[in-house]
Amino acid sequence: MARNKTFNRRNVFIVVAVIVIAATLLTVRLAYLMIAKSADYAERAQKLHERERAIKAERGIIYDRNGIILADNKPVSTISVIHSQIKEPEKVIKFLSETLGLSEAYVRKRVEKNSSIERVKSNVDKTLADKIREYDLDGVMVDEDYKRYYPYGDLASKVIGFTGGDNQGIIGLEVEYDDYLKGLDGTILTLTTAYGVEIDNAAEDRIEPVAGKDLYTSIDVNIQKYAEQAAMKVLEAKNANNVKMILMNPQNGEIYACVNVPEFDLNDPYTLTESALNGLDVSTLTDKQKNDLLNNMWRNASISDTYEPGSTFKVVTATAALEEKVVKLTDRFHCPGFKIVEDRRIRCHKAGGHGSEDFIDGIKNSCNPVFMEIGARVGVTNMYKYFDRLGLFRKTGVDLPGEAKSIMHKPDNVGAVELATISFGQSFQITSLQLLVAASAIVNGGKIVTPHFGVEVKGKDGTVVKTLNYEEQENAVSKETSDLMKQLLETVVSDGTGNRAYLAGYHIGGKTATSEKLPRSSNKYISSFLGFAPADNPQIIGIVLIDEPEGIYYGGTIAAPVIAEVYENALPYLGIEPVYTEDEIKENNIGTMIMPDLAGLSKAEVKKLLKDYTFKEVYYDGEGEKVKSQFPLKGEEINNNSNLILYME
Repeated sequence: MARNKTFNRRNVFIVVAVIVIAATLLTVRLAYLMIAKSADYAERAQKLHERERAIKAERGIIYDRNGIILADNKPVSTISVIHSQIKEPEKVIKFLSETLGLSEAYVRKRVEKNSSIERVKSNVDKTLADKIREYDLDGVMVDEDYKRYYPYGDLASKVIGFTGGDNQGIIGLEVEYDDYLKGLDGTILTLTTAYGVEIDNAAEDRIEPVAGKDLYTSIDVNIQKYAEQAAMKVLEAKNANNVKMILMNPQNGEIYACVNVPEFDLNDPYTLTESALNGLDVSTLTDKQKNDLLNNMWRNASISDTYEPGSTFKVVTATAALEEKVVKLTDRFHCPGFKIVEDRRIRCHKAGGHGSEDFIDGIKNSCNPVFMEIGARVGVTNMYKYFDRLGLFRKTGVDLPGEAKSIMHKPDNVGAVELATISFGQSFQITSLQLLVAASAIVNGGKIVTPHFGVEVKGKDGTVVKTLNYEEQENAVSKETSDLMKQLLETVVSDGTGNRAYLAGYHIGGKTATSEKLPRSSNKYISSFLGFAPADNPQIIGIVLIDEPEGIYYGGTIAAPVIAEVYENALPYLGIEPVYTEDEIKENNIGTMIMPDLAGLSKAEVKKLLKDYTFKEVYYDGEGEKVKSQFPLKGEEINNNSNLILYME
């Protein structure tokens, strides 16, 4: 009996001890959770009952060199729904579908989806968004957002690029400088119940967005316009596939304009243009076909496409020959209209030949046999040495995505025939931008520049965040050769195949080309012209390519006048003053005159009076018989050959 009592007491003691130990451990654990871990669990609880909504950051603005806006932002809104807060789903579905122009099935799918928040539509016009906000439907959220807006529509579209639905860069400068432009989104944090319903009158936490940085570029809106107008004019006149043009400062690589017509509307980039469709019916296209056409429409062919440069490449061959001292200006050549190289008869563009000519004539005449001869003198090794020095084996480093590089023979595979054709720009391919960079070095004293658009990145307060610097390489060619090449290329325009690029007073240098496309039997050509001005100290260099022009296709005939038309506007705009020779003053009637007073005169009286003046064109505005006002105004000193506008009563 006593033994039983002892055993029971021991059992009770063990049970009590276990309970006390367990209680002590639980108390310690509870104290740890309530005191030591209280902040952590409070944060977890907060997160469990917070809903996060993004506040879109304002994207950085893109400017031209003069501070003109190329890419801007337009305030818009994003409409979203929160499933757990919607009290009248059918009403919400009907209202959003009608207001936003969406199908009921589309809206229903988002309204009925049991998620924390579901986007219905972004880039909603602010006026429409305000209407939705005023309707005050439970579970419908209207959040501020920005939509990219391009004031000039299709101007430089393949350079500037555009953004996607989330304002991220897709092509062009928009994607190249996306890290600077995109900014940092903010957030709105709202408290909710465990069921996801927002708590009324609960304070919101708001993390403000950080706007993107602004990009200042080298593009000049006015020069880009001049270039696009001239390109469109020749595109339509010659019914060409496309026209490409780049205008650059050869001294530092800043690109003033880059044209790829036809362009596309940056504010509507997913709509295929008529030229992109090329007669196809958009409704019959598969998604893949449509995407392929869009990618082709967006493609910046000036940097992404290679071609055989033809005779514009003779500037490189001539430079190599002068550098290696294998040719003198007085060397004599004979052109019978062809040259026999091994078993090949390679013709000159002039079927009857140029006859006897010196090296200067060979450049002015763009004579293939002359360049085949000097190419042979230079040799493969030295020719490829100057290709390398002039950057023709590598990408230029332009600040745009998608740049292509040259396609060339390996030196070991270049025989006499290949060397002959390479010397006048065939049997290899480069981009027009690569050629422009090489030519810039040839006329700027031997400096390889990096072509670029980006100049500076600035904050919203105007402070400079980063000055964009680019690599330069000196001594690609000697100054002596550079100076001589400038003189020789000026004669091409003043007295050679490039004479249609001539502008009185501006001393333009350049080189023409007519490149036959592959296969040779297709009879399809690229007409081009490379030109710079002023010839003695180039401040602008440009290249234009006209792809598959109809009818006359010679570069000197149809491409050279395009550069002349652009330079006629661009050179005075850049502050480059004409310097006339005495012959130019006489031939072009250079000078000024004082504008007469024509107000009150009849058309007959005007005609009689203007016999003593040298107006280029006289335009009559209105149907009246007497002049009401005039432009230029009376007494103004104006240039000879100016235009006159008369406003009739």
